[in-house]
Amino acid sequence: MGDPLLRDMTAPDSSRTEVMAAGWESGPALGDEDGTPGGGPQRAGQQEEALMTELSELVQKVVKSSSWWERHGVDISILACSFLLLPAGFLCLRSAQTIPFLAGVLTLGVVHHTLTVKGSHLASHNALTESKSWGKVWAIFFIELCSAFTVEQATYNHVKIHHGYTNVIGLGDSSTWKLPFLNRYVYMFIAPLAVPILTPLVALDLLRNVEWKAALRTLCCMFLGFYCHYWLLLHVSGFQSPWSALLCMLLTRSLLAHPYIHVNIFQHIGLPMFAADRKPKRIHLMSLGVLNLPRNALLDWSFGHSLISCHVEHHLFPSLSDNMCLKIKPIVSQYLKQKKLPYNEDSYGSRLRLFLQRYEELMVHAPPITELVGIQ
Repeated sequence: MGDPLLRDMTAPDSSRTEVMAAGWESGPALGDEDGTPGGGPQRAGQQEEALMTELSELVQKVVKSSSWWERHGVDISILACSFLLLPAGFLCLRSAQTIPFLAGVLTLGVVHHTLTVKGSHLASHNALTESKSWGKVWAIFFIELCSAFTVEQATYNHVKIHHGYTNVIGLGDSSTWKLPFLNRYVYMFIAPLAVPILTPLVALDLLRNVEWKAALRTLCCMFLGFYCHYWLLLHVSGFQSPWSALLCMLLTRSLLAHPYIHVNIFQHIGLPMFAADRKPKRIHLMSLGVLNLPRNALLDWSFGHSLISCHVEHHLFPSLSDNMCLKIKPIVSQYLKQKKLPYNEDSYGSRLRLFLQRYEELMVHAPPITELVGIQ
């Protein structure tokens, strides 16, 4: 993976990696200040900023020439179609026959993940609309009502920390996804089934960090979302037992939990990680620390292009919708390759094998720190 011109060298203490790249050096410290005299890091930082500016101008031209349908309409239509599929899903669960019942489970499972993953992700970045007011409404709806999480903490942890400090140790290094006390097979294949249960529990714990008005709103939205799902299963799908309805809720809400967990770890963990005081500028941080997976019809629909095949593009331009990330993908990939920067791509199966083979190294032990050293 990555650009062949980049070379990893393990330091003697096995805790630090130097990446040699022609013509550029490590970026500034956490505050983005050039703290080393002599001008080397400052010149390198200016070069990196110029690269990001040039790429941003190319992308901005595409965005300005795109219609509202391309910028927002396509993704809104996918979310709307998901809502329209809800009645069919609940009605299919009324059937005593296996095939229609399984079709209902599949439909509700896909719809649930489309709303909670794709919808919440776009809403957290305000990528569904150009209005901040409507963006707040959509964020509350998708993140709190559909996903049973809190808007404030979701936005802070994902947008401010994960995106602001991608692959920076102790900040956006994806370590929150690690459960080192679980072995590889339990984590990769059994633990994902608990995601629908753990998500609201984590949200409740995080409510301690928000104002009481926001916490009350979140609690009301979470309760309303769960109760609506439960009520529909009892009164539309015809479940006779509360426990059977709850079991069906767990089944549909965990249907795509495995790829959800896998995608979140595959695209960052195992790639270069940086110390907060030696992180590179944005374009190198994102090109080194983010990976794209191949397109997949089911995951593209349920999770969105920005989480699957356009994750590099999404980290470089997080405010763009899934469809726009897909549209700018050829421009971004061509630009990074022309500038001899990494453009990481790998298959789902390859990453799965890698994590199973190197689970302790990637998911248990602390990752090595990468340093970028320029060759003048």
